[in-house]
Amino acid sequence: MNLTSTPAPTAAKAVAAGLSSYEEQRAHLDARVLDALAMGGEAKLAKRRANGHLNARERIGHLLDAGTFSETGMLAVSVLPADRDASPADAKITGTGRIEGRRVAVVSNDMTVMGASSSAVNMRKIARLKETATRNGMPLVFLGESSGSRVPDSLGAEAMASAGQDPQQYCRRREIPWVSAVLGPCLGSSTWYTCLSDFVVMRKGAFLAVSSARVTSLAIGEAVDPEELGGWKLHAEQTGLVDVFVSSDEEALAAIRRFLSYLPSHAGLRPPSLPAADAVAPDGEKLLELVPSARSKTYDMRKVIAGIVDEGSFFNLKDRFGRAAVTGLARLNGDSVGIVASNPMFKGGAMDPDACRKVTSFLVMCDSFNIPVLFLVDTPGFLVGIEGERKAAPAHIMNMIHAVQLCSVPKLSVILRKSYGQAYINMGGGRNSDEVAAWTSADASFMDPQIGVSVLHGIRRDDDPERFDQLQAEMARDTSAYALAGAFGVQVVIAPQHTRAWLIDALATHRRDRDGGIGAHEMRSWPTYI
Repeated sequence: MNLTSTPAPTAAKAVAAGLSSYEEQRAHLDARVLDALAMGGEAKLAKRRANGHLNARERIGHLLDAGTFSETGMLAVSVLPADRDASPADAKITGTGRIEGRRVAVVSNDMTVMGASSSAVNMRKIARLKETATRNGMPLVFLGESSGSRVPDSLGAEAMASAGQDPQQYCRRREIPWVSAVLGPCLGSSTWYTCLSDFVVMRKGAFLAVSSARVTSLAIGEAVDPEELGGWKLHAEQTGLVDVFVSSDEEALAAIRRFLSYLPSHAGLRPPSLPAADAVAPDGEKLLELVPSARSKTYDMRKVIAGIVDEGSFFNLKDRFGRAAVTGLARLNGDSVGIVASNPMFKGGAMDPDACRKVTSFLVMCDSFNIPVLFLVDTPGFLVGIEGERKAAPAHIMNMIHAVQLCSVPKLSVILRKSYGQAYINMGGGRNSDEVAAWTSADASFMDPQIGVSVLHGIRRDDDPERFDQLQAEMARDTSAYALAGAFGVQVVIAPQHTRAWLIDALATHRRDRDGGIGAHEMRSWPTYI
């Protein structure tokens, strides 16, 4: 069936009632289908094309493998008789199809029909699809763009009494992956399902908020900039609600396909693997150039990650949020892995509350969907200061270590240069990983020896450089990779260029084969926003 057909929306009206023969009944059905495929009519569809935006059915066509979409609820319409002819598919297109051959469920909001507003009928469609996806183990994709609840349908006590009849409507137990794309104004259910999703991609120019800028302006009595209220920069840099931002609908749909390629279809499966023979290994020798041996020099951990995992496989998530930490998906010898790393390029790699939140939510997702976690560590500890304390830094630090210790998937940790204080534990140190390796340049202690001298002896380098350097050397003597290995704090000391080979071998050892690679999923019902 052609998803982009746009015939006249009055075809069904031309078919008389009281049909007797199968031929007449079939003609009547075909006319109704054509009306549904016409969506909000050619004028509205043409306006979207002029703005460079795909319509709801075109988005499904770009997301799914060609010819695989099977629609459910196509002939649904508004519950109000006066709106039935103006509400094809009742503004939300639902069904199932395939991505790379794997079955997925899709909700695509149609802004050309009553602003894709939520109604009693289309909420039933979504509820049925959620049940189908969960019961049958297929990811659920929301293509979000909605004006919110349908008015006046939702006004009054009677309408309120019909709401909230599903006491599990907004529960997430992560049985299946949920994915959302913010592709226009997102209010109401589009916002709620976005906030409950495991992955969110947002198109620049789109909008995500509780209420529109107009409603918010009326409520607070002052002008509101839509971008400041719910634009991509807000959510990519400050709230952390968006994992990836893009410039077009097509890029957003491609990002969804890529994200799902790393995840299993449901929590009872291992993640999909690609043939190891197809994996291209980067040149490990370049790690010696990427990471300066001098600890005072910064570098970009994202380049280091790309220098370890399969070439071209690193998929960075929340790159502009909590930037002292890096989180993302990748492949190692064809297998899906989750990456958690400190990044010395930002705040020297010192973890702050936003970085902790970012890591915690990522660990919850990896554990829920059986994705092994690799820690790459170069951190002076947690960022101290008034701002962090005002953001409840201790609570976020404990949330993070709680997630690390509940995480039942294979965990491996590599200390590149330094790992100090509580961050040593939070980043997989000790028994918090199945195995820990240290580069020859690694250094571990309760705090940086330079700071330790000032704390313990009460002097700064400017006070007495010679004595300061002597005391610092004494404090650093027992912090090396070999001291850590001697106490069995790490299981192996490796040269940087051997990192990839060690990780591949260690992952092969810790596959959890007795449990089929399926974790305990103790965090499956953790809040999606932490």
